[in-house]
Amino acid sequence: MLTKNISFKNFKVKGYTKKVKKILDDILVKKNSVLDSLSSNYKNSYNKKTILKFKKYNNINVVGMGGSILGTESIYYFLKSKIKKNFFFYNNLQSKIDPSHKRNKHLNIIVSKSGNTLETISNSNIIIKNQDKNIFITENKNSYLLSLAQKLKAEIIHHNDFIGGRYSVLSEVGMLPAELMDLNPKKFKQLNNLIKNQKFINALTLNVASTIYFLKQKKYNSIILNYDKQSNNLFKWYQQLIAESLGKKGIGILPIISCMPKDNHSLMQLYLDGPRNNFFTFFYTKENNSHKIINKNILSTHNSLKNKNLDKIIFSQKTATEKVFLKKKIPFRSFEIVKRDEKSLGELFCFFILETILIGRALKINPYDQPSVELIKNQTKKLQFIFQNHGLHK
Repeated sequence: MLTKNISFKNFKVKGYTKKVKKILDDILVKKNSVLDSLSSNYKNSYNKKTILKFKKYNNINVVGMGGSILGTESIYYFLKSKIKKNFFFYNNLQSKIDPSHKRNKHLNIIVSKSGNTLETISNSNIIIKNQDKNIFITENKNSYLLSLAQKLKAEIIHHNDFIGGRYSVLSEVGMLPAELMDLNPKKFKQLNNLIKNQKFINALTLNVASTIYFLKQKKYNSIILNYDKQSNNLFKWYQQLIAESLGKKGIGILPIISCMPKDNHSLMQLYLDGPRNNFFTFFYTKENNSHKIINKNILSTHNSLKNKNLDKIIFSQKTATEKVFLKKKIPFRSFEIVKRDEKSLGELFCFFILETILIGRALKINPYDQPSVELIKNQTKKLQFIFQNHGLHK
């Protein structure tokens, strides 16, 4: 077990563990603002009055890009069975926006660390209506969105400038929306408990050491075999975390999300018999209220399905696939979530963030910056200027 809530089978590779353990000890001793946000020590830049002011809203739009929104989406969909409110996420640019934002009175949560994110500015312009209430989460510095928030007399929550977007899920960026979902933010903050758990530390260390070994063997594809539909957004968050943090200096990891068991019928042949440049993560969450097979409609050839529910069938498919991977000596780790709640999700956030930081440090990569992304932003600004001044793309 990784924790009481999470059963974990690690990679079967050994090596580099002493080096990784030393880096982990150094990180935990020195700490930093990112690790602080994972613990109960972190002070959010909003208070209970803010939550109470907006608690009555049942229809909430969240507008952002990348790390500004992916963590909140992970929380909402992973714990959706506990949440009674309707959240709508605007996390990309589309030529036409879903009209759901026009119905009823909405609370809009606009999130951008810089306050100048082009896509967030564009979507906000269309989504915000006169009858809505608005919360802006952005840095306390001059920016388009801060100026807009002031003009609208909106609630302004300062995004701490020392926490990058993809690491911000347990800061105000993710925790304010979580409180508006009627979830308990304290239960997400698991770092204090986890660093005292030797099983967790050992598992994390071996996991990172194995990943470094795979990279040295030129295995760059991290394929997530996800058997839990409600966790798809969690792995979109993880995808950004790993790709943007570690894709530097000509190396990195490409995280690929594979929806199971559907992909047994499309991609599994490649995974089993294709190029050996991948390592895998199996992910499954126990579902207590799964639909049950209707016995009277089962033909005699498939009596083995009787009295089964869909969760049991999914679990048996996952277990069978793991056994095949073992026989073929394909490297994998496996997460089984015993209980779907804030605590288990908080433990996963901590595990994946620590994993990312450790891999970066071990590879002598800065896991906190994303220098090349700025090139596209700057080029987009130049093109907008050209289009505007030459009447192009009207």
